[in-house]
Amino acid sequence: MNTGKMIYAGSFDPVTNGHLDIIARAARLCGTLVIGVLTNSEKAPRYAEQDRIAMLRFAAEKIPNVEIISYGGLLADYVNENGICAVVRGLRASMDFEYEIRIAQMNARLFRPGVETIFLMTDPAHSFISSSIVKEVFGLGGEISGLVPEKVYNHMKNIEKSQNSVL
Repeated sequence: MNTGKMIYAGSFDPVTNGHLDIIARAARLCGTLVIGVLTNSEKAPRYAEQDRIAMLRFAAEKIPNVEIISYGGLLADYVNENGICAVVRGLRASMDFEYEIRIAQMNARLFRPGVETIFLMTDPAHSFISSSIVKEVFGLGGEISGLVPEKVYNHMKNIEKSQNSVL
């Protein structure tokens, strides 16, 4: 195991069992795995930043070497300013690779020397899961248990209840 810091960044809107699979496996490869919740003013996530962070805390509560942060701007800036040695990216299918390789190649130009991008293939049992699909099914009243950690599912239901009670 490397004793350095790696980062797994994304919107995690919401965190899924596919994300959790990557988190658990990446955490075994480093001293600290930073989970970076992207705050992007041009995107409108379904869940507020504090809810996405809370759901990640629920999901990763049994993984001791995880640190959860939020950041805005370029991932490369965070990586370069915080001593990150590698960026972890999860891949579900070949189309993910085509998208991710372009980002990794651009980041390679922006990262300080020695920072690597590591691609981890998701477990095939989770290869069809995406936050977008989970949000769509959940929003339409469909069953998503088994696609997200149980505590995340409960948090999502609580948010939904509180939003409906306001209406």
